Amino acid sequence: MSRIPQTLTMGVIIGNRGFFPSYLVAEAREQATALFARLGINTIMLDDSQTELGGVETRQDAKICADLFRAHRDDIHGVVVLLPNFGDEKAVAETLRLSGLNVPVLVQAEEDNLDKMGLATRRDSFCGKISLCNNLRQYGIPFTLTTQHVCALSGDIFAKDLQRFAQVCRVVSSMRGVRVGAIGARPAGFNTVRYSEKLLERLGIAVETLDLSEVFTRIKQLRDDDIRVDEKRRLLLDNADASRIPADKLVTMAKLFVVISEWVIANDIDTTAIQCWTSLQENLGINVCSIMSVMSGQLMPSACEVDVMGALSMYALASSNLSPASIADWNNNFGEDRDKCVLFHCGNFASASLESPHMGTADIIGTTVGKENTCGAVHGRMKSGELTYFRLSTDDLTGEIKAYVGEGRSVDDPLDTVGCRAVIHVPQLENLLSWICRNGFEHHVAMNHSASAAVLHEAFTRYLGVNTYLHQ
Repeated sequence: MSRIPQTLTMGVIIGNRGFFPSYLVAEAREQATALFARLGINTIMLDDSQTELGGVETRQDAKICADLFRAHRDDIHGVVVLLPNFGDEKAVAETLRLSGLNVPVLVQAEEDNLDKMGLATRRDSFCGKISLCNNLRQYGIPFTLTTQHVCALSGDIFAKDLQRFAQVCRVVSSMRGVRVGAIGARPAGFNTVRYSEKLLERLGIAVETLDLSEVFTRIKQLRDDDIRVDEKRRLLLDNADASRIPADKLVTMAKLFVVISEWVIANDIDTTAIQCWTSLQENLGINVCSIMSVMSGQLMPSACEVDVMGALSMYALASSNLSPASIADWNNNFGEDRDKCVLFHCGNFASASLESPHMGTADIIGTTVGKENTCGAVHGRMKSGELTYFRLSTDDLTGEIKAYVGEGRSVDDPLDTVGCRAVIHVPQLENLLSWICRNGFEHHVAMNHSASAAVLHEAFTRYLGVNTYLHQ
């Protein structure tokens, strides 16, 4: 089961400053409670029995709020700061410092109305937000801004900002402490997917390895009529039309699926990268593509050719919007249209992203190992629609983890080929490809049906410390 959080919990701080109207704090608390409930986001915030009106204004208020957050630190994915009036910037910053939380922070400030600028009704949140952000920067606390400098807590603009911030929180939470399973050795001809485990460890990401010899041994110990084998066989049948696949090949695939799944559970693995050729074909007579497709559909993405960084890229994309991600090659030009290209892989895409997916053989690999030994590849055309692409990479030459992200569209232009494929349109694609080549990125890219580029850029650049290029 995927450990990407489905439901999020936010700590909420309502700032206050005594010589501004305090009733605005109670009003903000009521509006926030309604908004978060409507969006399905849980909240941890002070009530009016803990501080005056549940706001944070003094050092003592900050300590009380920080204690509350510490008591729920394992549940809180992000903090939302609301400024219904100017607020006390020092008290809010100290709350965050004292809480010890290391989560994304969103700062909202309420807008003034021109007909309410008297002493009894004016807010001055416009000014207070600048002061708070100055203090957060002094304290070394990264934060996210709303689309507009000030906006109504009850308005559509802030609701969209909050939903986008929730996506950022989900990405950050998912990527911290993620565990990658590297199954098998990197294919000898793929220097491009080499990576640094040590740089990943610096980001809190662990890599667990499993040799294919251990996989083959465990497969031999499984009986054809094992209930676990039948369960996995049914998952494969449900994933894509397998009517052309021999029954014995499906059983072998199901046994491989059982072994991988049990190892994943035993080692708390979140995402996998598998040696998909040619050992599996030569020893088992199958492809692992369909198994990878099922796991990606379960939001536990699986990448080809032991591409660990590709698996992490897929996991980040899936966590941004709870939508299955796939991995492909930047593979072919699309005629003379320089803003379109073909994404292709033998057959590992999540089936939910495909038109009429069916299981077959991997014809390209089959030219060297025999088509009959490549059963299990998924074939299908990617559905048209919005698309986000993303790629993480470790750069040993600079000692950094880096990334790029952008958006385009999967389009339905005619394309006559096999495997999992997509024709995509990316504005200024030639510039992107030039940037990829000059900065030493791999030929693999993760993608899914979404518009998540800004979310991933914010999460990785601001909160995870990864230099991320946003292609626009």
